[in-house]
Amino acid sequence: MTEKAVTKLEELNLADRFLFSETMEDGEVYQAAVSILLENEIHLKDRPETEKELRVSPQLRQIRLDVVSMDRSGTIYCTEMQKRNTGNLKKRSRYYQAQLDVSLLEPCSKDFNLLSDSCFILIAPFDLFGYGLYRYTFEGTCRECPDLKIGDGAIRVFINTKGENGQEFSREFLDFMEYITASTDEAANKTDSRRIKLIHERVREIRKSEKTGVKYMQLWEEMAYVREEGLEEGENKKLIQIVCRMLQKGNGPEKIADSLEESIDYIKKIDRAAQECAYDCDKIYAKLAGEQVYG
Repeated sequence: MTEKAVTKLEELNLADRFLFSETMEDGEVYQAAVSILLENEIHLKDRPETEKELRVSPQLRQIRLDVVSMDRSGTIYCTEMQKRNTGNLKKRSRYYQAQLDVSLLEPCSKDFNLLSDSCFILIAPFDLFGYGLYRYTFEGTCRECPDLKIGDGAIRVFINTKGENGQEFSREFLDFMEYITASTDEAANKTDSRRIKLIHERVREIRKSEKTGVKYMQLWEEMAYVREEGLEEGENKKLIQIVCRMLQKGNGPEKIADSLEESIDYIKKIDRAAQECAYDCDKIYAKLAGEQVYG
């Protein structure tokens, strides 16, 4: 493991997806985090699943959920960490929650009341809606009767760690907002929250874990390769080389598209061409050019 990779792992905060997913694999820790975010005591029944992949049909886009678990009452909690505003997060949350719902009923189920309640939580260090709030909670309401909720059990919550309405939240919630973007010993020591201290202990264990360090190093090296290639719009041959390298390492098209922030359809076309052209990048480029894939 290189010194540079170790240093980078130590510098990660909970706002970084890798550290967030690794930390929330612990059921007690995830329970503590969700309870703080919603300011409500949550008691999980199942151990959290991280990097959970869902696909309801081979023809539809696959999704990968950061952390998912169920509480004792049967409510599903899906939590995503999003460090960068990609401009599509509102509709992305809709698609993710819809995919999650579709996966909850058995094929022969006739009673839709068996559908579990679900709470989708997206955490970000920016304000997606611009009202300066720490938390935005959405439930289906009636336009004609704003006080009337549809009551279908689906909730979407958007957390903005940079909110301005601190007077409306507990000290524990506000301390956690600070901790998410600066997950340090100092931040953990200055809070009185037992739950934040528990989360920080898990973070410390991860940072010291050689196994996790190797796992992160492998991911970091792959991303470093992408950066070294100087990937820019229009550099199609370089993109093909990177995608082929990742495919040969066993990464699926969905994961590659997410990592490189490219269209899943485009990555799948490269994948198909790569199989036909034995991963010869020049032949792949020529094939895709012949198909007028490039504008």
